[in-house]
Amino acid sequence: MSENKEMVKIKINDQELTVPESITILEAAQEAGVRIPTLCHLDLHDLKMVNQTASCRVCMVETLGRNTLVPACVTKVTEGMEIRTDSVRAIKARRMAVELLLSNHPNECFTCPKNLECELQSLAAELGVREIKWEGERMNYPKDLSSNAIVKDANKCIYCRRCETMCNEVQTCGILSGIGRGFEAFVGPAFNIPMVESSCTYCGQCVAVCPTAALTEVNHTAKVWEAIHDPDKHVVVQTAPAIRVAIGEIFGMEPGTIVTGKLVTALKRMGFDGVFDTDFGADLTIMEEAKELIYRMENGKTLPMLTSCCPAWVKFIEHQFPELLEVPSTCKSPHIMFGTIAKTYYAEKNGIDPNNVVVVSVMPCIAKKAEAKRPELTKDEHNNVDIVVTTRELGDMIKEAGIEFENLPDSEYDRPLGETTGASVIFGTTGGVIEAAVRTVYEWITGEELKEVEFSELRGIDGLREATVDIGDRKLRIGIANGLGNARILLEQIRENKSRYDAIEIMACPGGCIGGGGQPYHHGNDEIVKKRQEAIYREDRRKKIRKSHENPEILKLYEEYLGEPFGEKAHELLHTHYEERERI
Repeated sequence: MSENKEMVKIKINDQELTVPESITILEAAQEAGVRIPTLCHLDLHDLKMVNQTASCRVCMVETLGRNTLVPACVTKVTEGMEIRTDSVRAIKARRMAVELLLSNHPNECFTCPKNLECELQSLAAELGVREIKWEGERMNYPKDLSSNAIVKDANKCIYCRRCETMCNEVQTCGILSGIGRGFEAFVGPAFNIPMVESSCTYCGQCVAVCPTAALTEVNHTAKVWEAIHDPDKHVVVQTAPAIRVAIGEIFGMEPGTIVTGKLVTALKRMGFDGVFDTDFGADLTIMEEAKELIYRMENGKTLPMLTSCCPAWVKFIEHQFPELLEVPSTCKSPHIMFGTIAKTYYAEKNGIDPNNVVVVSVMPCIAKKAEAKRPELTKDEHNNVDIVVTTRELGDMIKEAGIEFENLPDSEYDRPLGETTGASVIFGTTGGVIEAAVRTVYEWITGEELKEVEFSELRGIDGLREATVDIGDRKLRIGIANGLGNARILLEQIRENKSRYDAIEIMACPGGCIGGGGQPYHHGNDEIVKKRQEAIYREDRRKKIRKSHENPEILKLYEEYLGEPFGEKAHELLHTHYEERERI
């Protein structure tokens, strides 16, 4: 604890403590190792953001000398305060708060998408709630199924407003707010318009922090099974870089456990005809993005260039900064690039009708679901990617198939399109895309071998970072942002002509894809995200090839099919455009 703050002496359950006077009872209890249940409270340490609405009243405690109980999450400690977290009165109050929430909550736990992941469900079990005492009227709103990414079920909203804090304060999208009063109140877009009509980016961070199933991803697992069981379809699957360091958590493994080989084995046992790595698409992206950056630098074109791998931030700029649409790279994202190649080059080499190829993407991101349906990313009126499932959805499918994931042997991705590099692996974390690009840009500009491929100045978890990388006699000025609130800061600098960068990487989710809205729930525990990041860099180090432009299968793809990077055919297949969208 900081010695600069004035300290006070308090007691919690007869335990004497000396704590800073500025902290809450909840924080003091955490320091003392005393658990106080919470529901609406959310402490995002790395983001320096706390949701403190005190609306659920689950953290009520008793303080000596007061007639009423107080919420621990917002009540500051004072000198001499004596607190009981375990009194009969406090325990009864907590249980009643949960019982009242359940009285207006759908009784459908067995079929709920958050079953066994629901914080309200867990609290009810912890507090011994065995019956709903107050049966009566319940909210009866229709589900919002309008978007391709997020399902909003207002009937399951407990008005904790965690999603609102994430959307408005962290991501600065301003989509979600409280609607209605009292019993009928819930959180949604203004005037309760459909999600698809709002300026939602589908980043999924609201889904990641929702304690119930008021906000969930659109589930596509049934579509995947249907495709796999269709004898006329050739179904290929690709897995994003961040999946391999997170999906193990669903099966009880430690955060940051690398399970690449087990993941491939599981997918093959599920019945996919081809199992591939989105890292191949990432290497392909670097070939195009690096060449585009060099072209812009050498021909006086628009700088800075912004990486465009993240569909949530692309949608963010379309709604919020449409005047800057010439700034992002025109490259499609890695999984869309891979889908394009799967339905052209791969189909041709294997003699398969492209109409019978079904591409499934396993992504850490909910926004990828909406991205796959964008008309700008189609080829001959067909989607480049047909179905997107999240890490969580794939985990459910593996369990459904009865596969004991943790006991699986390792397997290799299929070929061709199976060779990948360390540069593509680091796409899974903030700073990784631009570091991968620098590895290639350096050698293409200087003609010299880059012996030290790790750029520590580009790494970290902070929301805003900057670095200058020497490339021959040039200095490449780089900005990095993760989280849309931080992206806003960089975009405002560009709009006001204050940007001093040549290239900027933006990822919508805090931490990048490792903290994506479709990853296993980490409940605000930033240590989990950090362990995933460490694993990404470990995977990079153990790769034999660590630069995208040295991937032999990528070079063969250009030789046999695409021609030159950033050339005519590559541009036709691998690049796109953006459009201004209404800000609502």
